[in-house]
Amino acid sequence: MIEVRPINLKSKKDLKKFIKFEWEVYKNDKNWVPPLIIDMLSKFNLKKNPLFEHAEIQPYLAYKDGKIAGRVVATIHHRHNEFHNEKVVFFGFFEVFNDFEVAQALLNAVAEFGRQKGMTVMRGPASFSSNDIWGLLIENFDEPPVVMMPYNPAYYKEILEKYGMIKAKDLLAYKLVVDVVQLPERVVKMVEYLKNRSDIVIRKINMKKFDEEVNKIRIIYNDAWERNWGFIPMTEKEFEHLAKDLKAIVIPELALIVEVQGEPAGFSLIIPDANQALKHINGKLFPFGIFKLLYYFKKIDHGRLITLGVRKKFQKRGIEALFYYFSLKEGKKLGWKWGELSWVLEDNELIKRGIELMGGKSYKRYRIYEKKI
Repeated sequence: MIEVRPINLKSKKDLKKFIKFEWEVYKNDKNWVPPLIIDMLSKFNLKKNPLFEHAEIQPYLAYKDGKIAGRVVATIHHRHNEFHNEKVVFFGFFEVFNDFEVAQALLNAVAEFGRQKGMTVMRGPASFSSNDIWGLLIENFDEPPVVMMPYNPAYYKEILEKYGMIKAKDLLAYKLVVDVVQLPERVVKMVEYLKNRSDIVIRKINMKKFDEEVNKIRIIYNDAWERNWGFIPMTEKEFEHLAKDLKAIVIPELALIVEVQGEPAGFSLIIPDANQALKHINGKLFPFGIFKLLYYFKKIDHGRLITLGVRKKFQKRGIEALFYYFSLKEGKKLGWKWGELSWVLEDNELIKRGIELMGGKSYKRYRIYEKKI
């Protein structure tokens, strides 16, 4: 017998059951990286997470013969629907054993939640939106995920497609091996030209004025990515919340801002792959996890380019070349072996071509699915 139960977001006991089910699904998977339980609890905190100012969610647990057999979260992100003029309910935090009937019951619960709210499309996985972790890994299950990227069993693809979901968009992750990367001659020439321009400055983020810098970066982000598929503008509170989470691992030399005549024009951020350290502490910081985390953090040998963008009015000036050049330079100084650039929309030919010209190889593919409800 299968039963799907909504869980109470105000119940820490229920949330912990929801969170810890993930350990059951992946207990024999060497590539899975356990999330920090304290971070997961924070994500679902109605008072602390600014997402809930403009989104409503409902987590569900599925029980089979009295035991937890799956989980999912339904999310209606009102800012997404207003920005894109859509009626979408997202599904995310989807975890299930290889049991189609349980998965079907969970997805049916999301669809019904959406229909009751007037939604017409179900899309995901999105935990909680495109500004969070989203996409289903469909290629290359042989390597662990890098920080803030999804990971899942290979059978999820078959389950979602059997349920009737179809591809909405694919996202790509590229790998650049530091010793192999070659900046095209035109990129090097552009860097030399821009470095001699007195009106264009590239600099590292000023950690002593972190709040001011975050506000500048938010302006760049919301402008540069506005036309991207699935993009949702972030509020000031949301951006500050994300920046606070990332502040502990930011390397200033890899958080770069370009200014044109003193005006913020572009931003690039590479973060160390904290997953290399997190996989050793099994989701727990205390009592000894924090020491393990600090120890293994020193051994990180690669990072992830999480974002790189230029405001629309400053595009087509070659500013991206500055980010490529100086980021590669700093990565080499750190002794990193490789970097991941993710994610990239499958139809963003300009960005794909630029990465491939430097020697980057597409090595993972993620899919966003959807279904009319």
